[in-house]
Amino acid sequence: MPFIHTRVNRPIAKETETALAKAFGEAITLLPGKTESWLMLQFEENCRLWFKGSNQEPVAFVQVQVFGKNDASACDALTGRISSLLEKHLQIAPENIYVKYEETNLWGWNGANF
Repeated sequence: MPFIHTRVNRPIAKETETALAKAFGEAITLLPGKTESWLMLQFEENCRLWFKGSNQEPVAFVQVQVFGKNDASACDALTGRISSLLEKHLQIAPENIYVKYEETNLWGWNGANF
């Protein structure tokens, strides 16, 4: 039950959003037991993000929320993949991207919690 919320301070064309959604769907499999069939995504464009005292460079803040525990090496691999994808599709340098992971044991779906 992963959820990836991506905020960027630049526009995202519909075609780019579709390409990122597909690529994130493939990338989520880097986390053990996670698949695109349970993945929910949110993209926010043109956010007023500041980084290193400036808002002039393209930047991104990505939150990856998952049900259960994460494997540190898998998260490291996913961070690398997310950074590469944002650089490729939105020209955001990896050094201008933060990726935050959140774990929870309470996750609801279909009227009940897992």
